Amino acid sequence: MPTTARNQYSPPWGNASIIGVAGSSGSGKTSLALTIVASLNLPWVVILSMDSFYKPLTPEQSAAAFRNEYDFDSPEAIDFDVLVEQLRAIKQGKVAEIPVYSFEKHARLENTTTIYSPHVVILEGIFALHDQRVLDLLDLKIFAEADADLCLSRRLVRDVKERGRDIDGCIKQWFGFVKPNFYKYVAPQRECADIIVPRGIENKVAIAMISHQIQRTLTTKSTLHQAELQRLGQIAEESPLSPNAIVLEQTTQLKAIHTMLLDPGTSKEDYIFYFDRMVALLISKAIDFLPFEPHQVMTPQGYLYMGLHKTADMSAVVILRGGSAFETGLRRTIPDCRMGRILIQTNAKTGEPELHYRSLPSNIKDDGLVMLLDPQMSTGGAALMAVRVLVDHGVPEDRIVFVTYMAGPIGVNRVLSVFPDVKVVIARMGEDMEDRWVETRYMGC
Repeated sequence: MPTTARNQYSPPWGNASIIGVAGSSGSGKTSLALTIVASLNLPWVVILSMDSFYKPLTPEQSAAAFRNEYDFDSPEAIDFDVLVEQLRAIKQGKVAEIPVYSFEKHARLENTTTIYSPHVVILEGIFALHDQRVLDLLDLKIFAEADADLCLSRRLVRDVKERGRDIDGCIKQWFGFVKPNFYKYVAPQRECADIIVPRGIENKVAIAMISHQIQRTLTTKSTLHQAELQRLGQIAEESPLSPNAIVLEQTTQLKAIHTMLLDPGTSKEDYIFYFDRMVALLISKAIDFLPFEPHQVMTPQGYLYMGLHKTADMSAVVILRGGSAFETGLRRTIPDCRMGRILIQTNAKTGEPELHYRSLPSNIKDDGLVMLLDPQMSTGGAALMAVRVLVDHGVPEDRIVFVTYMAGPIGVNRVLSVFPDVKVVIARMGEDMEDRWVETRYMGC
């Protein structure tokens, strides 16, 4: 299979479902969003507040804000360009950096909040259904309706308790900006809503309808993802092994280690010793893909030696739990290697791999080599997701090396048909769909 061949693959969090919840200030949008999340009873659901996207203020605007004379309830106060940019990143399965806004300081802070791999995002804010670019990204549009007096009382409680404001200032803002802007900008959004929810969280019927609609959409996307994995498997089955699948030369030493590892009678102590030795050989092979440049040194005997010097750092990402079996061998080979971890588990009902946890080294995208460590690759589903996580975090595809003890040809080709520039270093080719026995023997459970 030529390295230029490339198939498309979108992970389960690709094309995330984005739900917009608009309504007056104090209408219960946040409470409604939280209730929807609770009714879904799913992981990977994120509530995104439009309050995070207030524009940075000039010194004059900031002074007016502290006098309660700045209009935060106008669309002009929202940075819709940044909001749309981050929503598009989420929709495409990319990393989104969400601004952090301080109401006490009336300023956007330097730090951001990272959002990655949600299946559902609930965007709540008074202008969630205002901008056409946002509307084009929404799968479901909701308008929360509430009595004006109730909205005022809720806003007073929130701003005094949570945002450090005084009652007089809150009332000044309500009649000066909030109420007139509601009729001018917020109320018209009812016309483009798919569902109007009066009485907020008390409206059990509406919440059940919303939850059912979201569940149905997720089920459809799950079915499409499973079909995509099957399609990639069929392509992989019909293709020769990719040249980027590097199998260690089966030397006499390597065959002897395989014999020890494959023998059920090998003691746990010997199994761990020889597996760590095998990991060291695999890591040593993977390091060949780290960029080097010529470097001249003077030997202790006074001779010039033209050697090589690495030009970039490297890191390793363990795919939990199996990849933990690689850590001892890795540390013995590269003691100072930076480490990250990803937890990917297969859903027992759907057969889909799911991303549960990620912790990656800082600035991983700048490393010259990033190794993904997992002792077995069978279907290639988890490996596809792991590579996609690295690519989404800015790691160039040609710097990723997947290191595994045993792999099946279909699983390897499934990964390399989507990411043809990735390298896969393998100690031994095995059967596809083989049970994950390697880490079980290493860890004893």
